[in-house]
Amino acid sequence: MLPQTQRVSANGIELAYQSFGDPAQPTILLIMGLGTQMIAWPEPMCQALAGLGYHVVRYDNRDVGESTWITGSAPSLAKVALGREQPVYRMSDMADDAVGLLDALGIDQAHVVGASLGGFIAQTVVLAHPDRVMSMSLMMTSTGSKRVGRPKPALARQLMKSRDIPDRAAAIAATVAVFTEISSPGYPIDQAELRRMVSLSFDRGFNPEGRLRQLTAAVVQPNRTKQLGKVAKPTLVMHGLADPLINPSGGLALAEVIPGAKFVGFSGMAHDLPRPLVPTFVSEIAEVAGRAS
Repeated sequence: MLPQTQRVSANGIELAYQSFGDPAQPTILLIMGLGTQMIAWPEPMCQALAGLGYHVVRYDNRDVGESTWITGSAPSLAKVALGREQPVYRMSDMADDAVGLLDALGIDQAHVVGASLGGFIAQTVVLAHPDRVMSMSLMMTSTGSKRVGRPKPALARQLMKSRDIPDRAAAIAATVAVFTEISSPGYPIDQAELRRMVSLSFDRGFNPEGRLRQLTAAVVQPNRTKQLGKVAKPTLVMHGLADPLINPSGGLALAEVIPGAKFVGFSGMAHDLPRPLVPTFVSEIAEVAGRAS
């Protein structure tokens, strides 16, 4: 049974979140990726971390699920990339959302975990608000440099297209197809579970324009490589070695530039969170969080 979804005002918007475990314990903040809702964080992973004595918080980013949807059409990705148009918001705004959520919950510091675009947000949080972060775990993400972490060209073109989805069934089918394409070849995806999660996500809030607005924020994100060299927080980098969306070179670059960072690569893992690897994710996150303590 999913925990109750609650909402708070943060950074001028409203964020929907769920929590697991005792709020009096150290907090692990889970930040999900592009256009993906908090329920994509596997519940067994959240429960297992809570069972180790952590207060686990996952939330919907702006423009996703039950959090505030920003108004205004997404600008052209090509024009944003060329500097001819500006994004509606930037990665720094999404990082301020995360800090605003901590503020609203009365949490001074957290162990921050970010997946994919959530990893971009997590890095931005630690660089802009280092006093709020105890440790950082980055999953299937990159530095912001255009030289590393590049997606396969055909996949990038497919994901950047705006689709006119006629109805619920078509939207669910299209989303299932995308998640299947980026799923791990070494860990066959459970299609029934995937369809259940995608269906629930649609019913919580289907916002394709929001995904495009997030994507434009990612397109103009800065190259954080030099700044990351000054990070003084225990850091874990986990990456699927078969990732077609963010090439493993992105994760390797993070581990190389962040002082003392630990890199864990998973053969057969692509751009998802395979359930058989959840116990390993949990133990690695807990280990780096323990180093911070």
